[in-house]
Amino acid sequence: MEKAESEKRVARVPFKVVLISVVGLWMAYLLLMTLRAEILGMDRVDEMFMLRILATMAGIVITLGLWIVLRPFDARPLWVKIAAALVFAMPAALLSAQANGIIFADLQSALNEKVIQEFADSRGGSETTLDSSLVADLQRFMSDGARIQIIEIALSRYFMLLAWCALYIALLTGEKARAAERREQKFRNAAKAAELRSLRYQVNPHFLFNTLNSLSALVLTGKTQAAETMIQMISTFYRRSLADDPTSDVPLSDEIALQRLYLDIETVRFPRRLVAKYEIPADLEDALIPGMILQPLVENSVKHAVAPSGGQVTITLSAREEYGRLVVSVSDNGTSAAHRDDIRPGFGIGLNNVEERLAARFGNEATVASGHSPEGYVTHLRLPLLRMRKAIAA
Repeated sequence: MEKAESEKRVARVPFKVVLISVVGLWMAYLLLMTLRAEILGMDRVDEMFMLRILATMAGIVITLGLWIVLRPFDARPLWVKIAAALVFAMPAALLSAQANGIIFADLQSALNEKVIQEFADSRGGSETTLDSSLVADLQRFMSDGARIQIIEIALSRYFMLLAWCALYIALLTGEKARAAERREQKFRNAAKAAELRSLRYQVNPHFLFNTLNSLSALVLTGKTQAAETMIQMISTFYRRSLADDPTSDVPLSDEIALQRLYLDIETVRFPRRLVAKYEIPADLEDALIPGMILQPLVENSVKHAVAPSGGQVTITLSAREEYGRLVVSVSDNGTSAAHRDDIRPGFGIGLNNVEERLAARFGNEATVASGHSPEGYVTHLRLPLLRMRKAIAA
């Protein structure tokens, strides 16, 4: 089992890349040999070209066989791969040279006969009139020359195959680097998802604590109908908020709907003091933002503006597009001294949670700006403008 898992993790050069490299090597050989024949003005060029194509095809098959032999060494150290290439390229080169000899055998035989005939013509006779021992010497000489030629071809093919082995090892090293990069990116994504999940789950118990306090206050004051309404809305809120993947983005319209439900819950607690206002353009409803990213900001306004106020407070959720970026704002017109003086460093998971979640999701591409305004207090979230339709298409 462990061995099978280990084999799966071994970086491999795709067969398509291997095939392209092998075919490219032998096509270069075919081109160079053809140019050589043209430059040297060799006889029977067309016939030699067709035979050379067969030799090229045989070379491709032999090189692919060499790749199959080298493949089990992919996971071994570099020096082992180099040693394997040096060893196994030799029989592959000999096999290629032998295949080349077989393919060109008939042509070589015809050329040998032509040499003997030309030698006989130079002596004023024919091949049949030559001394048999002289013919035998000529044939032996040409046979020795053929063996030397096969050795030279084998050596040249050996170095050519070694060049391909070097290319293959380089491709394998590159594939290993890419595999390592993919694994690293996977670990980074997993860590990022864990961070987002952790930060998102911090919001739920905090909200539950606040709403249970509100529910307790309603029960203690005998407002049972309001308490029952709040219980139903709390149930709906949690059903919606927990249904989403905590690491995923949601359409702005869904996030606003969730915050509308939350503010409806708080309106039960503050029926005359809390007014909610929503300014969301229709063309931004499909913009994507992290789920429940506005929750701590809305809670902050309820805690610091509505709760201590004796009058009516309006909480406004708005959105706009600014230089190709999405700007979502949560503001209130609370005027309490505590609200105006407190920049919320002690809010716990509130503003810090929002900043950390945006940093984990978008890095430096998202910012949070929070502070006083002429009407009260406002927090602006600036983040990349991502559309739901584009995300689905991707």
